[in-house]
Amino acid sequence: MNFDSLVGRIKVIHDALQAQAAHAVNLSLTTRNWLIGFYIVEFEQHGEDRAKYGEKLLNRLSEKINSKGFEPRRLREFRQLYTTYPHLATEVAKFIKTSHLSLSESMSSSIWRSAPAKLQSFDYQENDKWRSAPAKLEDWATPAESLFRRLNYTCLSYLTCIEDPLKRAFYEQEAIRGCWTSRELDRQVSSLYYERMGLSKDKKTLHTLTAKNAQQLTPKDILHNPVALEFLGIDSQNVYTETKLETAILNNLQKFLMEMGRGFCFEDRQKRILIDQDYYKADLIFYHRILKCHVIIDLKTDRFRHEYASQLNLYMNYYKHEVMQDDDNPPIGLLLCTDYGETTVQYATEGLSKNLFVSKYRLQLPTEEEIRQYLLENISEKDFLELKEESEADTR
Repeated sequence: MNFDSLVGRIKVIHDALQAQAAHAVNLSLTTRNWLIGFYIVEFEQHGEDRAKYGEKLLNRLSEKINSKGFEPRRLREFRQLYTTYPHLATEVAKFIKTSHLSLSESMSSSIWRSAPAKLQSFDYQENDKWRSAPAKLEDWATPAESLFRRLNYTCLSYLTCIEDPLKRAFYEQEAIRGCWTSRELDRQVSSLYYERMGLSKDKKTLHTLTAKNAQQLTPKDILHNPVALEFLGIDSQNVYTETKLETAILNNLQKFLMEMGRGFCFEDRQKRILIDQDYYKADLIFYHRILKCHVIIDLKTDRFRHEYASQLNLYMNYYKHEVMQDDDNPPIGLLLCTDYGETTVQYATEGLSKNLFVSKYRLQLPTEEEIRQYLLENISEKDFLELKEESEADTR
């Protein structure tokens, strides 16, 4: 074995086992979310005290579980996963049974007891009873095994939003064939790939061009996926890097709050927000104990642009619908920029929430001596004298 051979073998081992770990994480995540969706639907249909909770079931569940990744929106996703793909029961049952090989006996029995009774007595050959859709799966439908083992949970969750079964099956199979990431799947759906394929006379060429330009799935796409991080219990703050400006503000939080005014209570930074299939990050979240509302602060290191207001308005509406309690007031949004044009701000915010404000922040200016020292170190004496003369001429 020479050195290059050693490097090659280490890379092969790393890539193979990383891929295996990512695959195992994905299968476990899909299994968990499908089972949660199954139990929610079963409770809604047959629960003894289901009438007590009604439409507030998911909110009450989220409050009681009180764990990251179990927000009401996420629980709705799990329910939608089950109702869209009930036939994944075949693969879920297989995964639960075969996963016992790597678990302790007590843990295995605990997981198996938590599975639905239908799964515990499941006959893989008699899976028609799990096809709860009005009709049997069509011949063009994607096999359950391919869906479960070839698509990660994020892709499956995205696909549940496509109502047309044929269109959904098209994207399922294209994503499997192309090993697409969820971002690539979103890009293809947004670019109307399905519709373009239907209109195209040369479908093979269109498919070839699409496959050539597509971003393919890698183990890192699963292991670094925010959903997978939540599932594994990894704090997102250990993964995402905040800007220097946010860090500086938080390092001087007391002074910053005094500058903002009375009543501000710090709640979170780089708050991840999931809307449909997209993740966003709100820079700083405060709660104002006097106004009884959340204050969302978005920091920008440049001059105000109109899209900044739209983004902050999105965060405010999310908090209004998903976070705000009955006795809270609507959230306030504060956009901090280095500078802005008043007319641009007026036109960009007109029609948006009246609680959205745009303000400038002022960084500490260097002293005159520091500026003088910088000039002496970086500009030659001749250049410095020329600049001084030009400045004096402008003054005159």
